[in-house]
Amino acid sequence: MIIDKALYRDGKRGSCGDLSDELDALRAEGTHTDFLWIGLKDPSMEELELVDSELGLELHPLAIEDAVNGRQRAKIELYGNSIFVVLKTLSYIEATSDIETGELMVHVGEHFVLTIRRGELSPLAGVRKALEDQPEKLALGPMAALHAIIDRVVDEYRRIDVEVARDVDEIEEAVFSDGLVSSEAIYRLKREVLEFRRAITPLITPVQMLHTSPRSPVTSDELRLQFRDVDDHLHFVADRIESYDRLLTDVLSANLAKISVQQNSDMRKISAWVAIAAVPTMIAGIYGMNFDNMPELHWHYGYFVAVALMASACLELYLTFKRVKWL
Repeated sequence: MIIDKALYRDGKRGSCGDLSDELDALRAEGTHTDFLWIGLKDPSMEELELVDSELGLELHPLAIEDAVNGRQRAKIELYGNSIFVVLKTLSYIEATSDIETGELMVHVGEHFVLTIRRGELSPLAGVRKALEDQPEKLALGPMAALHAIIDRVVDEYRRIDVEVARDVDEIEEAVFSDGLVSSEAIYRLKREVLEFRRAITPLITPVQMLHTSPRSPVTSDELRLQFRDVDDHLHFVADRIESYDRLLTDVLSANLAKISVQQNSDMRKISAWVAIAAVPTMIAGIYGMNFDNMPELHWHYGYFVAVALMASACLELYLTFKRVKWL
């Protein structure tokens, strides 16, 4: 389904009529920086092939297949004179500290930008408006739109990085405080960090290629500088995510060790109390046998002596366990 379409000439938005007619006019008389920007949401194979045939884009079959099937790894691929980009869009859920993942695909070629959104997570509405407020940047052509899209996605990564850093700090502080933290909570956060990492790591080398490689389709020196800035931000977030992963592994190990120490302490306390309880139980068991020939059985002070023996033995054991810090 087409959710937005526009024609950009000299960095200014204009109305867009029939897609094929507009693209033919751009190819015939437009400058290399004039382009169509078409936005699709959850297209079927038939819808995407229809747009492709109408525009005469001749999209690569692999790019069409990836766009329809979704669930692709973040990547940037070159197909002749066009470039196909898959981005993972992320959203942080404050209530649950979860990270939700969406998918955004961008196909850029001569005189066109085709964006395909899968799911509800997409920053494109804000990107278009921000770019239309900067006609001098839009005037750089389709690659300016691609830069703006990637830049917005990476900016969202940086915002989520702040939230994840706070969650990691809270978990770390809780583990090294007096209380115990559920290992499940640490593992869930580690799982979200892994989700974050999967979105970022595959994108690092391709984005670097856009501003360093001679094969890069980015011809503008200004845009190469801007892609380098995006690359810096991406590396910054990737390095921090890597550190979170290592830190959470250490925190999980520390928490398990702390739980083990707590369990050992509990077992020592239980064993100490069992030992204390065993002494009077043994004495009571012996003198509860009621044999006629037991010397103390008919002694007038036998009961008092037995109780005193129990109490003194228990007190001695209690003081001993207290001294060795089992209690």
